[in-house]
Amino acid sequence: MNKIGNPQSEIKNFRAFTLIELLTVIAIISTLAGFTLVVTKPAARMKYVKTAQAELNQIEIALDNYKAKYGVYPPGNTQTAYASPLTNLLPQLYYELCGTTNDGVNFVSPDGSSVPIGTVHLYYGASGFINCSKGGDEDSVKAPNFLPGLTPKQLYVNWTNIPSVGVPTTILITSVGGPDQNYHPLNPVDHVGPNPFRYLYPGVNNPNSYDLWVQLVISGKTNLICNWSKQVQINTSLP
Repeated sequence: MNKIGNPQSEIKNFRAFTLIELLTVIAIISTLAGFTLVVTKPAARMKYVKTAQAELNQIEIALDNYKAKYGVYPPGNTQTAYASPLTNLLPQLYYELCGTTNDGVNFVSPDGSSVPIGTVHLYYGASGFINCSKGGDEDSVKAPNFLPGLTPKQLYVNWTNIPSVGVPTTILITSVGGPDQNYHPLNPVDHVGPNPFRYLYPGVNNPNSYDLWVQLVISGKTNLICNWSKQVQINTSLP
């Protein structure tokens, strides 16, 4: 007949971990966690960079299609009445690449937002948009949308260009944000707004075409993604 052992005796005979063994286990876990962080940070950075590069390439394709139709690239922002470092941060690419309709009062974009005709010069230094639907009958020429695949995360309604006018404009942004929380290129003082694509035409780095770029700040380091270099440039002087 089998005898049932004494539970209290079994507990007493159980060998507990020593302090040294516990410290060793904790050290091993900490080391493994450190390796995980080392692997995760570059992977996260690469994900941000790849996403921004894909979005920049999306705009490049739209710009090439625009030029194929109109013979020129969209104009850069040349407004001078409210000239500021934000000028090249806020190009009219959204309206030119997605197309607008002139209803006599406003330029209306595909999403239904509008910019009063009288304020286009204040925002962009332009009298209107080239890629604009003309006419209101069946024979009207509809402005093509060169960026049909945009997502809501790639658009931002901006109020910081000319606050005194109080009319918002829509700009193209990267969906990954800063991504550092302390990077606010639109309004570094009040920390308002996401991360816009910048555009200059004619370009400085590409004088025969255009400059298109976006700057990500990842773990405190700037990562410049642009159309004049395939390599991501670290800690450049661009805004």
